[in-house]
Amino acid sequence: MDRLSATFLSIAEQQAVTAAVQEAEKQTSGEIVPMVVSASHHYPLAAATGATLISLPLALLLTSTFGTALWLGTQNMYLFLTFFALLYFPARWLVNRFPTLKRLFLSVRDVDEEVEEAAITTFYGEGLYKTREQNGILIFISVLEQKVWILGDCGVNDRIDPGTWQEIIEKLTAGIHSGERGPALCRAVSAVGEILRHHFPIRADDHNELHNIIIK
Repeated sequence: MDRLSATFLSIAEQQAVTAAVQEAEKQTSGEIVPMVVSASHHYPLAAATGATLISLPLALLLTSTFGTALWLGTQNMYLFLTFFALLYFPARWLVNRFPTLKRLFLSVRDVDEEVEEAAITTFYGEGLYKTREQNGILIFISVLEQKVWILGDCGVNDRIDPGTWQEIIEKLTAGIHSGERGPALCRAVSAVGEILRHHFPIRADDHNELHNIIIK
């Protein structure tokens, strides 16, 4: 699971995103930071739910099969509990090991809350609020959840309605789902840069204050 962010973009795609950030920041004093994380939370409830839903029918099937063969009855509770206990932890490991499987058991509400919280925590943890004009922008991608958040500092939010980013979020999310991760992220960076250019034009003494891309 921890390797999701490491494999999200190829080296060439990472370089392309860095170039897109650098190009966008030539036109604006705003700072754009794309960030890719493997997951915003470890979702223990999803793992438990998935393991239970996988183990339960298998345990029932094995109880019926072996209960008949061993003359213990097809509804022997002790046999069922034994099979369930033996199956639960391997099933939980499988759910945690394979992102595609784990996504099946994620709650939409939990995902929205956790990704938003992780994006806000990251914004402050990476110091995006420290720019001279308070115009840092975080493009936050959480790979497990396949969710995107765009957060702007207070200087940005004073001039640009946060709802402005929604179309960019939707296009980037669609690009991720279609497998065009790198190109979609480059387009998102360029679109954010174009909006910032109108509100925060480049300054003569401007310099790069933040990372061009962060992968964790």
